[in-house]
Amino acid sequence: MRHLIDKTGTTEPEVAPDGVAARLRDGVFFWLDIERPSADDITLLRDIVKLHPLALDDVEHFGQRPKIEDFDGFSQLIVYGASGDDPKPVEVHCYYAEGYLITVHQGECGVFGDLREKHARRLTKVEEGPGILYLVVDALVDSFFPHMQGFDEQIDELETAIFSNPTDEELQKVFTMKRQLVALRQIITPQRDAFAALVGGRFDLPGMDDETERYFRDVYDHLIRLSDELDTYRDLMTGAMDVYLSTVSNKLNVVMKQLGVVATIFLPLSFLTGFFGQNFSWLVNDALSPTWTFFVLGIGLDIAAVAGFVVFFRKRGWF
Repeated sequence: MRHLIDKTGTTEPEVAPDGVAARLRDGVFFWLDIERPSADDITLLRDIVKLHPLALDDVEHFGQRPKIEDFDGFSQLIVYGASGDDPKPVEVHCYYAEGYLITVHQGECGVFGDLREKHARRLTKVEEGPGILYLVVDALVDSFFPHMQGFDEQIDELETAIFSNPTDEELQKVFTMKRQLVALRQIITPQRDAFAALVGGRFDLPGMDDETERYFRDVYDHLIRLSDELDTYRDLMTGAMDVYLSTVSNKLNVVMKQLGVVATIFLPLSFLTGFFGQNFSWLVNDALSPTWTFFVLGIGLDIAAVAGFVVFFRKRGWF
């Protein structure tokens, strides 16, 4: 699926290759967005736009690391952004030259729909202001912030649940969120480094000067902020894991303490019943024959032993 808007205000939901060729020939700047590139789209990029073979190879094989590359006549930027409620980020390949911006991605990218509606009548290049390239990249980077806010709220809820009553469900959430944060960090960190090289002068976008560089420095600042938030959330998740393990260990200690108290109370009872349960004639025929010995020695000693341990445990604060 192709969407094209150009500097003259023309919008074409399904642009033909001839329309792209005509704009390139007439020098009319345009933004072509390709969703789920097909074989025809690859042919258009190769034969009409004449992208470098290495750039075409990236179009055919998604899953690339965020990067910026300079080619003859155009620059390639691979940038990631969030895609609605989908936790999996969307990978966008941007190809920018003096006469065009081409974005290629697999699946829907919600931020592009809003950009097309907002800038269809005033599409600009980099040298004419912040430009559509900056707006595309900035929208992709900023799309991560709502997800980061969601992480913040989930971490607060998770910490509260762990402090109140830790369960296996909270532990599963901790591991799931840690995996998500690691996956985001593998995207945000190289993306931050790529834009650090861009604003540092390592790459030279067509038409970019000191004034427009300030806009891309703003993108770099946002990426630094995202990177810092990711590190903070990773530390919080590690702390949540430690709290979970500590809380579970404390609960286990309490249970073991209670079981120890019960076992200690039954220890003298087991001794007494075991001792008087021996089948010696002196115990069963002579010394213990009166009735009072049953109530005093048999029951009284058991009650006295239990009462003594209860008083002792209360004084020690074990109850």
